[in-house]
Amino acid sequence: MPPRQVNVLLLAADNPSEVLVLLRGNPSLASTQDEHGYSLMHAAASYNNLDLLRTLVNDFHVDVNLKDEDGETALFVVETVDCAKILVEELHADITIVGDEGKTAREKFAEENEVPEVAVYLRMKELESQVNGTSAAPTTNDVHPPPPLPEGVQVNIGTMAEEEAGEVVDPEFRRRIEELASREDFQGEEGQRALRELITEAIRGEVGEERQVRQRTS
Repeated sequence: MPPRQVNVLLLAADNPSEVLVLLRGNPSLASTQDEHGYSLMHAAASYNNLDLLRTLVNDFHVDVNLKDEDGETALFVVETVDCAKILVEELHADITIVGDEGKTAREKFAEENEVPEVAVYLRMKELESQVNGTSAAPTTNDVHPPPPLPEGVQVNIGTMAEEEAGEVVDPEFRRRIEELASREDFQGEEGQRALRELITEAIRGEVGEERQVRQRTS
């Protein structure tokens, strides 16, 4: 007899490998949701169980954009950039989904000042979509997207070299993100203050303006 639904969801936090065993015996559990719409997708994302996430989508064909009762997907509960990357770049989660509160995952993280590094990553993916001419995330903030590229030209913010960026992506902005992530005090008060400042600039759409993005050297 399969375990009760709530046990499977709780088990995802402590023993994701056991969840995989249960799923092999009862595949219908893969898409299970509790009375609040909380699913194994949400649990796997929240607890950073990356293998479970991949298996749910790739092997059991669970919708990566499965929503809970608040209209929020697994992307809304991630706590690491690695998990966000897998959801967005590997499993193709939709970053433009707006929950019942009227916010995307990035906007929610930025407003609540939670996992700011994930907010920065999602903002970069929004910008990448904009400069590549794909759909951009709807926002409740006054964000001004960068100008479109010439027809046929594409960029990939994640892999593009600085000399290739030209005027589309400010190389100083990229440098600051990489610099912040490598700082020893990244999780400390000063590191988090600098990250919050960078997020604010990104959310305001000041990414492509060097005079706004460069750190002052006075």
